[in-house]
Amino acid sequence: MNDGTGFERWVVILAGGIGSRFWPASTPRRPKQFLALGGARPLIVDTVDRAERLAPAGRVLIVAGAALQPHIERHLPEFPSECLLLEPQARGTAAALAWAATVIRDRADDPERAVMVSLHSDHVIRPVDRFVDTLGRAVDAAGRLDRLLAIGVTPDRPETGYGYMEVGGPLDEGVLEIRRFVEKPDRETAEGYIERGDFLWNSGMFVWRPTFLLAQLAAHAPELAGELGRLDRGDIEGFFAAIPNLTIDHGLMERSPHIATVKADFAWDDVGAWAALLRVFPRDDDGNLLIGHGQAVDSRNNLIWAEDGPVVTFDCDDLLVVRAFGITLVAPLERSADLKRLLAELPEKLREGEI
Repeated sequence: MNDGTGFERWVVILAGGIGSRFWPASTPRRPKQFLALGGARPLIVDTVDRAERLAPAGRVLIVAGAALQPHIERHLPEFPSECLLLEPQARGTAAALAWAATVIRDRADDPERAVMVSLHSDHVIRPVDRFVDTLGRAVDAAGRLDRLLAIGVTPDRPETGYGYMEVGGPLDEGVLEIRRFVEKPDRETAEGYIERGDFLWNSGMFVWRPTFLLAQLAAHAPELAGELGRLDRGDIEGFFAAIPNLTIDHGLMERSPHIATVKADFAWDDVGAWAALLRVFPRDDDGNLLIGHGQAVDSRNNLIWAEDGPVVTFDCDDLLVVRAFGITLVAPLERSADLKRLLAELPEKLREGEI
């Protein structure tokens, strides 16, 4: 599948990570991307469906750790095995995308006409048609311009859990300058960004030519630059063993002068913590969100996830109650984003969903 300008579209889905803020439903035994947090199907299934609206199945790659291979094969039984890139060890998104870019460069019919879209496997995006339109425009721009493009989302609330981009004037049709990246501001600062109107959320979705990405990594990411030749030689294990952990945001996007953004024309949520589900699913008349076998009596504004037997609340307000893998979590809903702190205090087996 090429777009109207003849660019060869490829999509890379980053499927690593555990999603610890959704513990105990999300654990190494079943990470967040395999949960139905955006609808009736697991997030990764929805992501692959969206990706295949952009590129044919053989040009959609998933990058994940080897431990996730059984999960991927179970939920995506038709996914081509040659399109599953299993990392020898986790080294962050910069390494994963460098490897994927090398694979695309080597497999593409015309590497200089190939354009690579990078998606995360655990986001909620609606409607899909507008997502496809936005990414199509970004593919066209990335194919024509020497730019690393980030997809920016107009903020609709002072979110402190997202990164932001300060944007400037137009560089091309539908393409805006990025002046700087800002990581997870406090609420007052985020409110100021919304008032100013020149900040977008950094969605973590990117579009670029794989050859240009590799050239930019060689020029601006010294942590990886000296080892990229290992990928050219097919020494994947050696590459991952030789480099430090590095994200594409810090390792390249914040360093390269060749960055820009395309503004999203769709609703996006990274569903980063339990409370995010309140934005995704409808609640009952008392403000409760009940998923699975949950019942709330004389209770208001609770989130109940019950997949491992029924959970009942009585005269309870503003609670998070999760039952999964034989574990029950009860916490104030407002603390749902702080579960990493909780997990740091728990025994390892319990953190991993074992009892």
